[in-house]
Amino acid sequence: MIIIAILGLSFGGIHLTFSEELEYGILGISVVLFLMALCLLIWQIYRFCTQIPISQRPADSLLARSGGFQYATQTNDAKMEVFYEEMSHRLSPGTSNMGSTLDLASMEDLEEENIQGSLRFSLFYDQLQSKLVVTVLDAQDLAVREFSNSVDPFVWVRLLWAEREDEEQSSMQCVLDEWQTRLVKKSCSPVFGDQFSCTLAEEEVSRVTVRFEVRDFDKYSRHGVLGEARAALNSLKLSYPLELREDLQVPKKDMVGEALLSLKYLPTSQRLEVGVLKIRTICHPKKTMRALYARTSVTCNHCKLRHQRTAQKQRWEVTVFNEVLTFVLPDQQIRECTIIVSVYEIQPSKKSFKRLIGHIHIKKAKTSENEHWTLMMQSLRQPIAKWHLIFI
Repeated sequence: MIIIAILGLSFGGIHLTFSEELEYGILGISVVLFLMALCLLIWQIYRFCTQIPISQRPADSLLARSGGFQYATQTNDAKMEVFYEEMSHRLSPGTSNMGSTLDLASMEDLEEENIQGSLRFSLFYDQLQSKLVVTVLDAQDLAVREFSNSVDPFVWVRLLWAEREDEEQSSMQCVLDEWQTRLVKKSCSPVFGDQFSCTLAEEEVSRVTVRFEVRDFDKYSRHGVLGEARAALNSLKLSYPLELREDLQVPKKDMVGEALLSLKYLPTSQRLEVGVLKIRTICHPKKTMRALYARTSVTCNHCKLRHQRTAQKQRWEVTVFNEVLTFVLPDQQIRECTIIVSVYEIQPSKKSFKRLIGHIHIKKAKTSENEHWTLMMQSLRQPIAKWHLIFI
């Protein structure tokens, strides 16, 4: 006790002296730190108060009446729900380029056995404004998908422009414009009422075919195909609004170009080399300053294993790439994989602009279209080049 008392007296006699400037500096830092801690506390309280579970909020609270979205929580389920709602109002009739930014490689065409229903639409060519007006009205009696026992339909609209008017259906075409209607949830007879327009010269109307593809939206997987309807404008009189109802048919692919690809297989190093040499496409004369690039994906059992892309090149009638993309895969995966080459069009002046031109599928099969794969396996370590048609 005596020692403790002596130590207490000793420490009590110590006095630290600071200059007046240092004392004010320490006081200022303390005030700043206190204010920062107070702001963080207020922010955490605000987040806690606004974080409402999804099951307790109304079903339509995600979508604000003004067109915005309320992100009430940051859980994965909430993000998926917000994305689902966003898809339903993603496009309005006045925004025709948003649909082209979607990555359509994940929406590969799947032929459905159960194609039923019809689609009603109207077409009109305004000669005064030189505009083609397309209106998607409604659909009836759409097929219900087995796994969900419901359907969430939307319509993908494409304007296909032929290279020459007197060509057959197998002629090369290009996508002049494309749009997507709003999403209608859980309805086999949805009403859309979306209207789109495209500037088009009167002499070019006869070269255009309007392709309506009805799809079922799936937020967890690829969208299902419910059928398609087509309208060739060369046989229609569009001086006044023309309303049509067409039965849905099994979707057909359209040829939009061709590509010269080379394949080489190196079994010792287990390498697969895909060469993108040349791509031939047609482009509307008014569409200038466009660029192309090719994205090559390797899939096995519908699972994407690897992907690479070429550099972008200015678009010409024949665009030269001369690039080789190398994929290192186990021997079994190389022998059973599928090569998908997707060609995209971009506009350098618009960073967000990207439009799919079409796909090429190369795999081990018995069809004549995939003989390139057989030639590669018969000529190991030697590049084999062949032209392939690009379809969309």
